[in-house]
Amino acid sequence: MYVQKNIHWRVIWNYSWKDLLIFFVYDLTLAILHGPMKMTWLDIPWQLVSILGVAVSFYVGFKNSSSYNRFNEARQLWGGIVNRSRNWTMLVLANTQPARGTLTPEQVSGQRRLVYRQMAWVNALRLHLRRQPQQWDADVAPFLDPAESDYLRATANPPAQLLLLQSRALREADGLFDPLQHRTLLEDLRELTNLQGGSERIKNTPFPRQYAFSSVVFVWLFIALLPLGVQGEFEKLGHGHYWLTVPFSVLVSWVFVTIELVGHISEDPFENRMNDVPMTALCRTIEIDLRQMLGETSLPPAVQPVKGVLY
Repeated sequence: MYVQKNIHWRVIWNYSWKDLLIFFVYDLTLAILHGPMKMTWLDIPWQLVSILGVAVSFYVGFKNSSSYNRFNEARQLWGGIVNRSRNWTMLVLANTQPARGTLTPEQVSGQRRLVYRQMAWVNALRLHLRRQPQQWDADVAPFLDPAESDYLRATANPPAQLLLLQSRALREADGLFDPLQHRTLLEDLRELTNLQGGSERIKNTPFPRQYAFSSVVFVWLFIALLPLGVQGEFEKLGHGHYWLTVPFSVLVSWVFVTIELVGHISEDPFENRMNDVPMTALCRTIEIDLRQMLGETSLPPAVQPVKGVLY
């Protein structure tokens, strides 16, 4: 997720330079055909182009709004994951059965394993959504027993299996939780399952292709017709003014393509790109919070933005 207030010009240039080159060559070619080669029969009424531009603007705006809604829902889901992870840890550490006594070393170890599995779960979900199983050893395995890690690595959906292990661990935690506390923790696991399902729904359901593809086609159709509609209008300003078609058309074309691109890069918020949900940073935030709740002092640093991008 890009976190700086203003987008650096290099970012805009990296996304735009190829399109700008195409626009310049195309518009310059049409200007040469219109002026030196006297092929004015290519001109079309400006009113038709303007009507098309208005229609394309509405269509692209609808697509961008729908794309942003997908990103916003994804960010809300991960906000829920952050809050539920903290809530789970507070319940595990505070709502214990021997409130007036002392926990046994086995019970303390059981609490710690429940919390560490939660840290493993958020990282496993991140890798599952980003399709990065190769990072399992570095990002998930350190929070798990070796046997659990080897078992989960081979499953089709490791985060779902981790939640199942958590539910079994609650059942086997003899004397640590009373029935009400046990049921409350199971409710938290169910909510975490819902949050995972919501994230997987966004990941596995592509943005409707009929909207995404049509938006690209309509934008480029408008770009193709734009110089044909404005050359005659600039010519009315005086002989030779048709050359103004080149900078004007390049600028307007760039605006339309950029608006369409903004919607395109917001369609899939779990791809580990510049504008996606910063799951790595959120997972590290969860890890720091949960390990502090366990009383640990040796904590990893928070994830910092790289060139203005928080991953």
